[in-house]
Amino acid sequence: METGGNSLPSGPDGVKRKVLYFYDPEVGNYYYGQGHPMKPHRIRMTHALLAHYGLLQHMQVHKPVPARDRDLCRFHADDYVNFLHNVTPETQQDQLRQLKRFNVGEDCPVFDGLFSFCQTYAGGSIGGAVKLNHGFCDIAINWAGGLHHAKKCEASGFCYVNDIVLAILELLKQHQRVLYVDIDIHHGDGVEEAFYTTDRVMTVSFHKFGDYFPGTGDIRDIGYSKGKYYSLNVPLDDGIDDESYHYLFKPIISKVMEVFRPGAVVLQCGADSLSGDRLGCFNLSIKGHAECVKFMRSFNVPLLLLGGGGYTIRNVARCWCYETGVALGVEVDDKMPQHEYYEYFGPDYTLHVSPSNMENKNSRQLLLEIRNKLLDNLSKLEHAPSVQFQERQPDTELTEADEDQDDGDERWNSDSDMDIDEDRKLIIPSRVKREVIEPETKDPVCSMGVDVSPMPIDVPTVKVE
Repeated sequence: METGGNSLPSGPDGVKRKVLYFYDPEVGNYYYGQGHPMKPHRIRMTHALLAHYGLLQHMQVHKPVPARDRDLCRFHADDYVNFLHNVTPETQQDQLRQLKRFNVGEDCPVFDGLFSFCQTYAGGSIGGAVKLNHGFCDIAINWAGGLHHAKKCEASGFCYVNDIVLAILELLKQHQRVLYVDIDIHHGDGVEEAFYTTDRVMTVSFHKFGDYFPGTGDIRDIGYSKGKYYSLNVPLDDGIDDESYHYLFKPIISKVMEVFRPGAVVLQCGADSLSGDRLGCFNLSIKGHAECVKFMRSFNVPLLLLGGGGYTIRNVARCWCYETGVALGVEVDDKMPQHEYYEYFGPDYTLHVSPSNMENKNSRQLLLEIRNKLLDNLSKLEHAPSVQFQERQPDTELTEADEDQDDGDERWNSDSDMDIDEDRKLIIPSRVKREVIEPETKDPVCSMGVDVSPMPIDVPTVKVE
């Protein structure tokens, strides 16, 4: 089955990509609770499709090494991580004050194995970044990751640990600039907030805006201090279709790649932007959604593909299976093979589903104004910004034995310097969340951003109002 992870030639470049895929068989067993829309079972359904379509044989398949407490604390506050580690459904009633403080409860419930779930999905994303840093693959995939709402000190929007921020911090050890692109229907607020004041990470989020969770992501939110113009927000309305979406996506991303020139890209592929999503209101087809993956792949820059939202789980599995094929350069048949979850996909039993006839509320005039505004913002950036950069080996060790193991389970040396370097841990102010009106209930440290200082960088000391 193992073919070294080399994909087939794809597109005009005809270049093979080495793809590495992270999957833990236990991930589908975690359960947020009855009636909760977030269902980790969708990851297991995706994996089953990948297996029966024969896509696993074209990739290296790795079981993620669980992220440790100190790995998570590279972004998250120690007391928040400690709380996640120790809280259980049985003990939560004794910790009501902390539940409120860390925003754990209804949207983000305490469930059996919560911390192990966080360790698993974060471990896959960090592990993908490590593999990319060492040049062991061109594309790394972790469909269990992409939980973009989690903040330094609190859970939010079904997300507890922000695996994306942790992966970007890992990539910053090797790359001077990292691009984050988010195609989930919800604004990628947690990632934007973490890197709002730095020019080493550019965040680009395409999302529904206006009376919609999390309420952030205005086109006027552009970053602060050294990070000014390094946050791009693309606010969209209901019913956007493939053609309208790519009228914005392709020119904006092309300009971003031209002026920012990232050393690595993280693409959050939230599938709640698909037509027919249980919580969404967009009208993208699976091919339209996957066109974003295909477009990012075409730049031949190290690429980390992550999951995210997606609540009509049969369509989530369809989407991420097809997008795995796109990453590999393998065209998958629309007729679905028989497998253990086949009954979920009736009555058509096909990979693709047709968009609906819902109204597209995004007028061409509105799209043109958004496109022009964002391209104008990008024109204000100097090409390839930031400090002088000297290539060096990434801090996280990865032993040769890792690549030689048949099961590919190991990611990093357990004694490597994934620890926080306390001497250089800086506190970087982030944007103030406009929806927060209770500063007295928040710890001062929790309104801060993230340390992105493995390489010299000027750190702003003023908090944005």
